[in-house]
Parts: sequence; C-alpha cells; structure tokens
Amino acid sequence: MCLAVPARILELRGETEAVAELGGVRIPVSLALVEDVAVGDHVVVHVGYALAKIDAAEAARMLDALEQLPQVA
Repeated sequence: MCLAVPARILELRGETEAVAELGGVRIPVSLALVEDVAVGDHVVVHVGYALAKIDAAEAARMLDALEQLPQVA
C-alpha cells in the first residue's frame, strides 16, 4: 500500500528542495511538483516528493485520520 502524508515545511533549499517535519522527524523533500511553497506551509508528501500544498486544517484532519488506522504488528 502506498501512503502520502502531510508534512510542514521547515526550511527551503533552493527552488526545488526543502526540509520538512513529519512526526517530529526532519526529512528532505523535493518541491519539483508544487509551486509557491514557503516555510510554514503544509504539503502532502509521498516517497520524498511534495505532491500538493494543503492548509493547516486539512493537514490536521489527515493526521487525525492516520492515527485512527489500526497498527500492524
């Protein structure tokens, strides 16, 4: 199963790279597929690529939905 998750942009590194926070972990993210992303914005990330910019409320809803999923042992 593939999963895209929300992350908050912490730092921009050039025009197409950023550092994002995902569950307390900093990850490198490519911004090649989205436009007008700034520090503090939320994006949906899949395999290291930001797929879409979303607002904070949508990010919170997505994180809440993910927390509701049963954990697999």
